[in-house]
Amino acid sequence: MRHTLAFTALLLASVATAAQAQQTNQLAVSRDKTQASPRLNPAVTQRADRLSDQMVRQLRLNGYQASRLRAINEDKVAKMAAIEQKHAGNSQLIDQQCQGVCKERDKELQAILSTDQYSSYYGSRASFYKYDKDYAATAANTRFVNSVQNPAPAGSKGAVLAPASETPPTKPASTRARGR
Repeated sequence: MRHTLAFTALLLASVATAAQAQQTNQLAVSRDKTQASPRLNPAVTQRADRLSDQMVRQLRLNGYQASRLRAINEDKVAKMAAIEQKHAGNSQLIDQQCQGVCKERDKELQAILSTDQYSSYYGSRASFYKYDKDYAATAANTRFVNSVQNPAPAGSKGAVLAPASETPPTKPASTRARGR
């Protein structure tokens, strides 16, 4: 009887320890969405900031709401940029998948905006989506035009790319003297 009781107590203790460890791991994995994501490239961050600035102004958000909105937009714009890159040329599929990302944003914004702000946002969703898409298209065209108009490598600071000289270099005089 004692052995059964001791075994049961040990089993319960191990289950409780495992549950606590799993809960601790889940807390460690979740990311604070008010902090910027380190994986975003500058173009995506700039795109998200531009959209966020427009939404903060139009919806008249307070500081807390603005910081949460910026984190949400960074996440959603990064997802949309990945979709656009993956399905380049298939605008119908891009729009369909980006609308799913926008629905995720709707749910998250509903939790941080007041009823009036969310109503205003909900009525302006199409204009916010168009504002973001227009900027993304303009930014993509600008990067392409710059790379075609100025093909020099970044950071070259006036370096010229030219073919190698056709005559072989001569050995320095000190090397020729030793070779004799």
